[in-house]
Amino acid sequence: MTAIVISLVILMVGTLAIINMPISQYPDITPPTVQITSNFTGADAQTVEQTTTTAIETQVNGVPGMAYMQSNSANGGNSQITATLDIGANPDIVALDIQNRVGIATPTLPTQVQRLGITTLKRNPSILMLVAIYSPNGSHSIPFMDNYANIYVRDQLLRVHGVGDVFSRADNFAMRIWLQPDKLAQLGLTVNDVQNCINEQNLQVAAGSVASPPQASSTAFELTVFTNSRLTTENDFGNIVIRANPQQGSIVYLKDVARIQLGKVSYTANSFVDGKRASYLLVYQAPGSNALLTAEGVYKSMDAMKKYFPADVSYVVPFESVSVVKVSISDVVQTLLIALGLVTLVVFLFLQNWRTTLIPVLAIPVAIVGTFIFFIPLGFTINTLTMFGFVLAIGIVVDDAIVVVEAVQHYIDEE
Repeated sequence: MTAIVISLVILMVGTLAIINMPISQYPDITPPTVQITSNFTGADAQTVEQTTTTAIETQVNGVPGMAYMQSNSANGGNSQITATLDIGANPDIVALDIQNRVGIATPTLPTQVQRLGITTLKRNPSILMLVAIYSPNGSHSIPFMDNYANIYVRDQLLRVHGVGDVFSRADNFAMRIWLQPDKLAQLGLTVNDVQNCINEQNLQVAAGSVASPPQASSTAFELTVFTNSRLTTENDFGNIVIRANPQQGSIVYLKDVARIQLGKVSYTANSFVDGKRASYLLVYQAPGSNALLTAEGVYKSMDAMKKYFPADVSYVVPFESVSVVKVSISDVVQTLLIALGLVTLVVFLFLQNWRTTLIPVLAIPVAIVGTFIFFIPLGFTINTLTMFGFVLAIGIVVDDAIVVVEAVQHYIDEE
């Protein structure tokens, strides 16, 4: 009776450990990273490296908990610094330290970089799955799908339990102004002249209110003054005044020296799925979360959002790392069942006793499930490597069970 009670306790505790244990494809052997990204629009790779990347690296270098850094400066003006952390370091604390160091470097960066902002994000280097938003019939442009993915889909996926980050390979809308150098030269204008005019006339003005205290007024109402906000349409930008000559009565508009288009922020990367242009969202798993439950939550969230997708907009998941985990777990369960069947057959054929046969059949699952109790204090997770270990362990347990039961039965028969 005591052995039965102990076996039931082991079985129950092991089952609780399995339910509450994170499931992933691989153990946490890859250290987390912190990525620092910025953009110096229009600059070449050498300029970006000298003015932006080096300035940030100088401050970030030596942060406690960081193992090493890698940086990449591109001709498109992009600067990306990846800081790899020490194994066991707290990514939240290290990311906060790096963010503080980046804040120290910010005043030394070019004005254009400061205006666009610097992004610092901690990230698990392994991708859980990819979500591609595309137009099956091609009726929607890629800027439309990029904007829809960023505004509606990405925010929803970030709220799924177990999702650590969603990296967007989709660009937001941007007002593209393609200057015509020949016309600028004819009018004696420079690029800086155009930039200054755009900055001066594309403002968000806080106009205040009328008849508000402490103004002495007999007006019965206090009125808030609303002004036109930032320019939003191609027409609005085209009507920006670049130069005016009151004496001659001539005005040069932006549309006279440039082609204006509402397009993407960057055209350096293109994504495809099944030969069609697509907007990609890279879903990263949060450390210590359950990969199976996270992927299930992502699929449920996407199915719920699909009901409200615009016409001719759909999604597909071209890559995910969850199926490997499912197959590994399925193979382990299948191996365990085959092992139990072989034990039953072998023990019964040689001992010809159902009571003796029943003992290893009940003891093997208790030993296997009870092993999960030690996973939590040892910091293990359910992954492909631990499942492979279980396949080997099942063979050892089965072999030992047959030998022990046969030896016990032998001594019982001698008595």
